[in-house]
Amino acid sequence: MDIIISNGAGEPIYEQIVKQVKSQIMTGELKAGDALPSMRALAQALRISVITTKRAYEELERDGFIESYTGKGSFVKGQNAELLKEEYLKKVEASLTDACENAKRCGMELDELKSVLEMIWGGN
Repeated sequence: MDIIISNGAGEPIYEQIVKQVKSQIMTGELKAGDALPSMRALAQALRISVITTKRAYEELERDGFIESYTGKGSFVKGQNAELLKEEYLKKVEASLTDACENAKRCGMELDELKSVLEMIWGGN
C-alpha cells in the first residue's frame, strides 16, 4: 500500500490517507482480504501521529471499505458493486458540478456544455 502525504495539500492528513486507500481499493490495487499496515506501522512509515492513522482507519471502516479485528489488524472489506458505484458517482457529481460552475462563469450555454461532454465521452 503506497500512501503519499503532502503537508502543503490543504487537506488534513487523515483525509489524504482515506482518499488514497479508497482509490487503491476502487482500482483493485488493494483487494478484499488484503491486510493493511497496523496503525502504528503506518504512522511510523509516514512519520505522523498514530492518532491520525487511527482516525483514517475509523473513517474507512465507517464507510465500509475496511474491517478491523482487535489483535488481528485491519483488512480490506469485500466490496459490493453498489458501494463502489456510489463512490464513483460521488466523484462524477463533484467533477460535473465544477464543470457546470466553470461553464456558467464563462457564459457557456447548456447545449454547448452537452456538446463538449459528448465529444469527451466519444473520445474515450
